[in-house]
Amino acid sequence: MVGNGGVGVSMTDAEKLRIQALRVDQGRKENRGRWVFIGLMVLVGLNLRPALSSLAPLLTRIQQDTGLSALAIGALTTLPVLCLGLFAPIAPWLAKHLGAERTLSFALLLLAVGLLLRGVPLSPLLFAGTLLVGAAIGIAGALLPALVKREMAVGADLMTGVYTMALCLGGALGAGLSIPLTDALGGWQLGLASWSLLAMLALVGWQTLMPRRTVGVTVADTAGSMRALLSQPLAWQVMLMMGSQSSLAYIVFGWLPTLLVARGYSEADAGWMMGASVMCQLLSALLAPWLARLGRDQRPALLVVLGCIAAGIWLLLLGPMEWRWAGVVLLGLGQGGSFSLALTLIVLRSGTSRLAGKLSGLSQGGGYTLAALGPLGVGVMLHFEAGLGRITFVLLLITAVAAGFACLAGRNHRLEIDDTGHLVTR
Repeated sequence: MVGNGGVGVSMTDAEKLRIQALRVDQGRKENRGRWVFIGLMVLVGLNLRPALSSLAPLLTRIQQDTGLSALAIGALTTLPVLCLGLFAPIAPWLAKHLGAERTLSFALLLLAVGLLLRGVPLSPLLFAGTLLVGAAIGIAGALLPALVKREMAVGADLMTGVYTMALCLGGALGAGLSIPLTDALGGWQLGLASWSLLAMLALVGWQTLMPRRTVGVTVADTAGSMRALLSQPLAWQVMLMMGSQSSLAYIVFGWLPTLLVARGYSEADAGWMMGASVMCQLLSALLAPWLARLGRDQRPALLVVLGCIAAGIWLLLLGPMEWRWAGVVLLGLGQGGSFSLALTLIVLRSGTSRLAGKLSGLSQGGGYTLAALGPLGVGVMLHFEAGLGRITFVLLLITAVAAGFACLAGRNHRLEIDDTGHLVTR
């Protein structure tokens, strides 16, 4: 082909076919890589809730065997949630220095070690293992929204629903299998420690198949400092919405079986009811991002799922006992949807994957720190023998607070870096 005064070179049919074949092959590799990444996210997500939900059905046995007071048991349920908040902001810093992939490997290793420590029949190691578990989940949980936005920029909100569904499934397995595993293995220590096998499987899978990135491509970024992020009301709104709805979630993980036993159910029935409720979260966790796409923003979807939580709590703790399964279903649908939407907000309110990483660290760090007050508060109320009526009122009040922040964070706004390098809300 001859150009302007120069000689061009035309491609032969064979060269065109070769280029087309290379593009098709590249597309297939990228498609396979996406499916592998989805599988890895599901495997990792399965590990981030059993460490929490498997503890709650065993609290009565642990208290009987160790002689811990109700206040100490309350601290045991609060410790992992507090660690989620304290360690989540460290995730972007670790990703900057180690890379997001190695940081997630480190978190999975830490999780496995913490779970094994909880199997040692010594109370201090039970608390130490629980601390490590909370730290590991905090780091991993803060990394995953940014990794999802980086690897799957198109449809990241829907992928967040898939990842959240894996979280809920892990939570359901932890709650439902906790008592059977303890009975089968001959003690709650081995029952708790057995979940380390799943964490080791995820570590091996992630190390073997994780996406490989060149040095310099990380979740962290210098644009948009934490101080700048804290100056944006939208970041606070997302964080406080995450914190208030997470407080309800961890009260359920930590205390729902105990509250159901106080209502008159058996220990086994309480564990299965909690497991069934968490299992119901699978459906809403997957569908909530689709529901959120139906409107211009996420406020209607958020209010629907928070309304389900309020109805479920009332039915389980104060409503007619024959309506208990309706309460189980409503609570599960509400909590799965609210957590899925809270994580989706991190993705939708961030203009880039790096901003998503920082907003994730802030919202999960600050949010989980606030959320830790929930299980601690319920533990204090039980220590002073508060009735189910007062506890239910407090839970409904937290739900109302979450709805207020949902109306702010659910608006169609987004954090972006402008042309001058400053963080702005658009």
